[in-house]
Amino acid sequence: MSAGLRLELRQSQQLVMTPQLQQAIKLLQMSNLELGAFVAEEIERNPLLTVEEPEAAEAPEATPAPETAADERLAEGDLSLMSETFDTGADNLYDASGSDLPMLPGETAGLGAASAGPAPDDESGLEQRLTGAETLRDHLLAQIGQMKAEMPLPQIALALVEEIDDAGYLSTTLEEIATRLGVEEGAVKTALPLLQRCDPTGVGARSLGECLALQLAEHDRLDPAMRTLTENLDLLAEGQLERLRRLCGVDAEDLADMIRELRALDPRPGSRFGAAEAETLIPDVFVRPTRWGGWQVELNADALPKVLLDQRYAADIARGGEKTRDYLAACRDTANWLIKSLDQRARTILKVSTEIVRQQEGFFLHGVSGLRPLSLKMVADAIDMHESTVSRVTTQKFLSTERGIFELKYFFTNAVGGAEGSSAAAVRDRVKALVDGEKPGAVLSDDQIVDMLRGEGIDIARRTVAKYRGALGIPSSVARRRRHAMLSGG
Repeated sequence: MSAGLRLELRQSQQLVMTPQLQQAIKLLQMSNLELGAFVAEEIERNPLLTVEEPEAAEAPEATPAPETAADERLAEGDLSLMSETFDTGADNLYDASGSDLPMLPGETAGLGAASAGPAPDDESGLEQRLTGAETLRDHLLAQIGQMKAEMPLPQIALALVEEIDDAGYLSTTLEEIATRLGVEEGAVKTALPLLQRCDPTGVGARSLGECLALQLAEHDRLDPAMRTLTENLDLLAEGQLERLRRLCGVDAEDLADMIRELRALDPRPGSRFGAAEAETLIPDVFVRPTRWGGWQVELNADALPKVLLDQRYAADIARGGEKTRDYLAACRDTANWLIKSLDQRARTILKVSTEIVRQQEGFFLHGVSGLRPLSLKMVADAIDMHESTVSRVTTQKFLSTERGIFELKYFFTNAVGGAEGSSAAAVRDRVKALVDGEKPGAVLSDDQIVDMLRGEGIDIARRTVAKYRGALGIPSSVARRRRHAMLSGG
């Protein structure tokens, strides 16, 4: 077959995502805080965009007589006005001579604020208070960034840092992290020691026993007996000291010394660091009961940026030359697109939220026990949207109810055991209720809980009950029975 050039005509269909369409999808997934920051940047970039200011309430007429009287009372040193104005007594006001604030370097107890504190040119203490304490995440990232290891282990270790909770524990399984990163689970296991070598010792542990073992190993105290003790902390919690002594191969005195050594360790190595800055949780949607028995679903107007097109300014600058008019046309197109996208985003959130409330009405009436199995596809089919759109809408969007504030994704839960109307969250709540209601002399085993749930129409396996019980932090029936016996003195 000879090689050559030839012309061919082909027809094909493909979806081309314009930059504006891509940005609209990103807007849909943004939280209200992220959206506010994005809109602020757009307003700064586009001169035709402006924010709609809320209408100012009429100020009440001034009453000069009371103000004059207050001024006279303050001039005479009458502090009772403070309690009337600020709802506090004079004894709660700041007293420089007896402040409860911690002393600064160079401050002497008993001195007033005027003579206390560091030298005027020393601003380090003020800067530290303004910037806040170093977070555990920043502390770990800085250490891993200085480590020398073969690629891609440092990158995996950096990803592991993002899964560390405030106490310093790895809150996600290695299998899940490997799947998310697209690497072998063995690579994640190899990168884990990089994280566990970081200060504070014990960070990156997957259990309390591993956390204590890392600290013991640093002090060269992780002998076989200590390792056995750290691997059987559940027996220590249950008070089975005799069984622990036999497993560790030590006598009672040595076991007591080992337990005292464990108690001197830090079970929460990450708690010494400042927590990450908390963001204010602002709900996107409000759900309120109506007088006729339904539910009113409305958007939170305070969480929606109110963006307008400044027509007056556009008319003023339209008198310029051709370049000005071209620039003005581009700004007008961008502004109109943003306004339409924000409106469409709000309508989509309201539509999805309304369908979720309709599908999960049992939750709003009866609480967690009323949750029913619900998937993204069920909501998408009901409102004629794509499943990916519903997924984006429910990400970082929160719904305020009489029972609290919940993320929209909270209402999506799988069915358990194929039982009609039994969601995983509802079954977990039912398991907790059964255990909370058991009597000291009649502790329920997992098999008994299974039988009781099946009697209620919930077909569930024993291992599922054990998994839910463990996730809820509920001990086994043996441990609960022993705890009841200890409390009753039996």
